[in-house]
Amino acid sequence: MNTTDYTKAQGHWVLARMGKKVLRPGGKELTHQLVRSLEITTEDHIAEFAPGLGFTASISLKNMPFSYVGIDANQEAIRYLKQKVTGRNVEFIEGNAASTPLTAGSKDKVYGEAMLTMHADHRKSEIIKEAHRILKKGGLYAIHELGLTPNDLSEDMKATIQKDLALAIKVNARPLTEAEWITLLESEGFRIRKTERNTMHLLEPSRIIDDEGVFRALKIGLKLLTNPGARKRIIHMRKTFKKHQQHMNAIVIIAEKI
Repeated sequence: MNTTDYTKAQGHWVLARMGKKVLRPGGKELTHQLVRSLEITTEDHIAEFAPGLGFTASISLKNMPFSYVGIDANQEAIRYLKQKVTGRNVEFIEGNAASTPLTAGSKDKVYGEAMLTMHADHRKSEIIKEAHRILKKGGLYAIHELGLTPNDLSEDMKATIQKDLALAIKVNARPLTEAEWITLLESEGFRIRKTERNTMHLLEPSRIIDDEGVFRALKIGLKLLTNPGARKRIIHMRKTFKKHQQHMNAIVIIAEKI
């Protein structure tokens, strides 16, 4: 991606520019759990909101669903994905996750990762409503998002975390507690089937090696040595995550349309 001004670019694109492929809060481990929990079959029509660099799309497509469509608002991401991820009945379209061109009741499985967190609560609801609209009855919707813990975390601490995240990643991220995520999904017509959690260690060395492999982790390190602007941003992000690690986690929720 053409991320050149590291002082203003959103954090996930800075990381992508440095070669990081896994950009989900719970890492590769939680993404694999999400895909396994969806139990994708060769008869399934699936949709992904904000596929990003196509990491999860590639995992999902190993299950050979009948069709796959990825919807992303970023035109450059769509161009990249069309070149990187191909296959039978695989399509990527530029669009808004809150208002897609997909037919109502046309999908068996819908999922999105690290994207609801980036929106205000009313916008989260709009995206969840859209997932509900395009799913068949009994279809599954899976999310992998940044969480806050514990469920009774004070409003003052939530506000502090949101402010610090906004300064670090240049996105007005609004993570929720597990109870809040569940309430949001249930209020839009979903029944919770399963939850999974992991630590929010996106930029910890051990997680980077686990997610990317030793060779790619070394390449990322070398890129950071030669890109002081990116290095400064990523150090700021890591310090912010470390500061609030006691109250931040990653969560996957599998919900069924009722």
